[in-house]
Amino acid sequence: MDAGNDMTGDVVGNVNDDHDSDHESRSDAARAGRRDEAVRAAVEQGLLGPTTPVVGLLDVTGIQESAAALRTAFDAVTAPGTPVLHAFAVKATPLVPVLRLLREEGIGAEVASPGELALARAAGLSPGRTVLDSPAKTPAELREALALGIAVNADNPQELDRIAGLMRSAVSRSPIGIRVNPQVGGGSIEALSTATATSKFGVALRDEGAREWVVRAYAERPWLTRLHAHTGSQGIPLSLMAEGVAETYGLAEEINRRIGRPQIDTIDIGGGLPVNFRSDATTPTYADYARVLREAVPGLFDERYGLVTEFGRSLLAKHGTVVARVEYAKSAGGRPVAVTHAGVQVATRTVYAPGAWPLRIAAYDGKGRPKEGPDVVQDVAGPACFAGDLLATGRALPLLEQGDYAAALDTGAYYFAHHYAYNSLARPGIYGFAPDGAGGIAFATVREPQSVEEIVAESGGAHAAALTTLRAPGGR
Repeated sequence: MDAGNDMTGDVVGNVNDDHDSDHESRSDAARAGRRDEAVRAAVEQGLLGPTTPVVGLLDVTGIQESAAALRTAFDAVTAPGTPVLHAFAVKATPLVPVLRLLREEGIGAEVASPGELALARAAGLSPGRTVLDSPAKTPAELREALALGIAVNADNPQELDRIAGLMRSAVSRSPIGIRVNPQVGGGSIEALSTATATSKFGVALRDEGAREWVVRAYAERPWLTRLHAHTGSQGIPLSLMAEGVAETYGLAEEINRRIGRPQIDTIDIGGGLPVNFRSDATTPTYADYARVLREAVPGLFDERYGLVTEFGRSLLAKHGTVVARVEYAKSAGGRPVAVTHAGVQVATRTVYAPGAWPLRIAAYDGKGRPKEGPDVVQDVAGPACFAGDLLATGRALPLLEQGDYAAALDTGAYYFAHHYAYNSLARPGIYGFAPDGAGGIAFATVREPQSVEEIVAESGGAHAAALTTLRAPGGR
């Protein structure tokens, strides 16, 4: 399998000891083996083929292992009895069966819209294990969250005033905090760096008067009991993530000291653990990050504060694969081109920003088996009608031929669940897989493939004559 060109430099801060490294290596190898078995089984069982040329596959075992690794990593550094909520960032993979699976593994939900909240509730997530974050919450969203008892992080002074007004009109059991921006800097992907000087998120602590306003806000509102920050996502090194948490912890200490009571009882450190897109290796790990935090911010783990995390991509990315049939194999300018059914509609970020979001591609033959043969430099193209719809350019792989399959790896987060309807291309079906106990693979439907009838309905099919029958007053 090819690691690709110019993979994002996010393999940072890896401080595994030898025992942890050996365990992770075995786990990573097992995950790659399960993926190969699942692709072959998907072809054999008819999930993949000429009439179903693209699917998303989710490794249930891998997701369970990631959830367990997250819990174990923070259990190892927190004092016994410390309240800890790991809330999955629903935006990463907004699929109800995924949220239900994570709920069964002890993971809550971080939501950022009415739609995400509805998904979490459909999955059975309790309000007490749900956190609402968003920079643009409406009064109706806030009212619903406060009525349900969902934790809310206010993004700015105007929102805090809005919450205060709602709190005066109705008592709420919701834990409430303020999101701050520690302004510690950005990582390698600007669009995902949320602690820069001008980030749109939170109260910018280094702006003139901002820190004093935050302290005063807590002093005047005893119901403010949490403090939240999130440094960024992919492209942020562990050292910078830890610096953001340290700044937030320091502010909590200052607030509690200055107002003379331990009012802030929980710190929400956000998520953002980067994913290694270069290989099957899981690095950095949750254990790496937890150890870095313990060294950088020891007071965070001394029983005085509860803890909330909001990881998303790192829980799901390695456990998803988009597999697409090669419809045609051709050549252009002397370079082979495999034209597949996976492109911008499932890998939007990769197609539009390939330098920041390159994906590994694995080649499988027509029976779903890993393809053998010498590497050939080739392009892997998608089905959309523009020249830039490419999953990979100049990639060295066994030559993909008509009827083979190309798999985009590490796509369990922010890929096949975030459909982009270019050319009215249908959303692919998504299937979870796990060993069936008899040496084979069992599949479960996570999301049905979209039908052309559904495409028409979502594109105004029920209102076909709406514009032709529209008449201005007095018109003919």
